[in-house]
Amino acid sequence: MKITFHGAARTVTGSQHLVEVNGYRILLDCGLYQGRRKEAVERNSNLPFDPNSIDAVVLSHAHIDHSGNIPGLVKNGYRGPIYTTHATRDLAAAMLPDSGHIHERDAEYVNKKRARRDEPPIEPLYTQDDAYGSLQYFESMNYDRSKQILEGVDLTLYDAGHMLGSAIVVLDVEDRDAVRDIRLVFSGDLGREGLPILRDPTKLGYADILILESTYGNRVHEPMGDSAGRLKSIIDRIVRDKGALVVPAFAVGRTQQIVYLLQKLHSAQEIPEIPIFVDSPLAIDATSVFRLHPEAYDEDVRDYMMAYNDDDIFGFNKLRYTRRVEESKELNTMEGPFVVISASGMCEAGRILHHLRNRIDSAENVVLITGWQAPHTLGRRLIDGVSPVRIFGEDHALRAGVEKLNSLSGHADSNDLVNWVSAMEKRPRKTFLVHGEYDAAEALRQRLESELELASVVVPEMHEQIEFL
Repeated sequence: MKITFHGAARTVTGSQHLVEVNGYRILLDCGLYQGRRKEAVERNSNLPFDPNSIDAVVLSHAHIDHSGNIPGLVKNGYRGPIYTTHATRDLAAAMLPDSGHIHERDAEYVNKKRARRDEPPIEPLYTQDDAYGSLQYFESMNYDRSKQILEGVDLTLYDAGHMLGSAIVVLDVEDRDAVRDIRLVFSGDLGREGLPILRDPTKLGYADILILESTYGNRVHEPMGDSAGRLKSIIDRIVRDKGALVVPAFAVGRTQQIVYLLQKLHSAQEIPEIPIFVDSPLAIDATSVFRLHPEAYDEDVRDYMMAYNDDDIFGFNKLRYTRRVEESKELNTMEGPFVVISASGMCEAGRILHHLRNRIDSAENVVLITGWQAPHTLGRRLIDGVSPVRIFGEDHALRAGVEKLNSLSGHADSNDLVNWVSAMEKRPRKTFLVHGEYDAAEALRQRLESELELASVVVPEMHEQIEFL
């Protein structure tokens, strides 16, 4: 068996790991690399392997850094199966075409500049049509059910608790070259225990080879605590000041968590009846997928549904989903108090920019940041209190309050990761730490070796190949 780490190696993006065994080639994830434009275009346009040589793809979850180059893979010749969970397939049906639309718009923007310089146009990485075409190769599976995907290779997907449909990938392999059975476990992105809506990550009995994410390998999250209580206090503030609460939120996962918390507060009559808007077409589509998969809900959701006789945890009488542009524009002149949840989560694109442009210069308004903000993003500048900030090429003074709610992170922290590995009765012989910056992965490596006495923990470099004899 050989593993080559073609993405998410010493970085948190572009997940791609190539497993070669018994003459077969299995690709774990096919994510987009997201970074500086020139480097991202180069990496995403030039796959480091021949797509025609791949026998099977296994997709851990629908986030674009894990799934986003599947249309590119198919566009360049791949015609094999793409194994994933039912919910991930349904989310991909919304997210991949949306990604294709973004690539088309980006190419159109760049080509306008190139035309003025008499330069030839560029092609988008892939189009919406390419994304739709890739969906025909998806083969969805239930959790906890094994399936032979190649001769001598059985696949099982377990709930990773990170987002709807996210999976821990287990490959049970009869390695003919090594003349032994090998269990390879790829964690995908692991979630946290106690997250709203989702079940906790599944604990596994053993792994021979472990590929483990390390996003927060050097950090411990603030306690989950009373997220609903924090949200209630912020809403009380905007009601008092007759302001607007603007919530930048990722369309898939974070938006649904916030809506569920608001719904619980509303049902318990702990917040006043004020208008609440979800203003993101992708978030609306993703919420529809959440409604289709109640089998993924945790006990807290089921208890709430029974207590309040509520069969829709994403809809109540003061909640409105706005899809049309005209509906979104109406919010620009609306008087408070009200809440608007909109994408993108880091305030880099989408309708959230219009809401921020119209609200951040007034002290009665509040911006609620609900997740990690990458350096150089507008979301990071808002957290850092930078003023003025540029939106659509114009400077805007930051007078609105900026609050943070970091307890909803969907990624396991350092303690969570160590505890998840410690639950294995038989520890892995070899562990590879991926999907983390080097400092985070190195800190986790030290903890796994010192606290769990793991024999061999490696932080692989990009395109590094490891062979198991």
